[in-house]
Amino acid sequence: MIAARQSALTTVSAPQEDRRRHTRLKLSLFGRYMLTDRLELPCQTIDISAGGLALAAPVIGHIGQRVVVYLEHLGRLEGDIVRPLMDGFAIQLRLSPLKRDKIADTLTWLINRAELGLPEDRRHKRIQPIAKRVQVQLADNSIHPGMLVDVSLSGAHIKCGIQPDFGETVTIGSTQGRVVRRTDDGFAIEFLRLLPLETFDNRVKL
Repeated sequence: MIAARQSALTTVSAPQEDRRRHTRLKLSLFGRYMLTDRLELPCQTIDISAGGLALAAPVIGHIGQRVVVYLEHLGRLEGDIVRPLMDGFAIQLRLSPLKRDKIADTLTWLINRAELGLPEDRRHKRIQPIAKRVQVQLADNSIHPGMLVDVSLSGAHIKCGIQPDFGETVTIGSTQGRVVRRTDDGFAIEFLRLLPLETFDNRVKL
């Protein structure tokens, strides 16, 4: 299945009508976006690639307008509107080569997960830790109490009275991660680095 990256995410050399450099994948991800007026609005991807995406959005910006998008699993993305759509617009993303590779890897995983029918965000086994109480530090350095619902090598679900923005970097205890999903009782994060496998058990402390 990992071979899907070679077939679905590779750069195409033949010119196409819309000059896309990457094959778009039909993938529905929810999020929010901001145009230059900085008003946050809900959105949903229609299709996406490692170089751009099409959004279903309530307010359609103009060509060339800068837009910031926060998407589940992908976090913060930035780009320029290149084409209006009937119910949204298409964006060319501004990405470093490293960021583009990371996006391609995440898209590959999401597509493979869908094809295999895997449950959401279960790349690694999850456990319920004994020590559940944690401190949540946001990007503005404010600190909030939280409870660990479950933890894996790559992420955690935190019950908390606040819900950080998609893509925001937060610190749980002493472990940093980025917000990839909001839940009814808090949020989920993906760690910036995997936890050490040799110390991963229900006594784990973040």
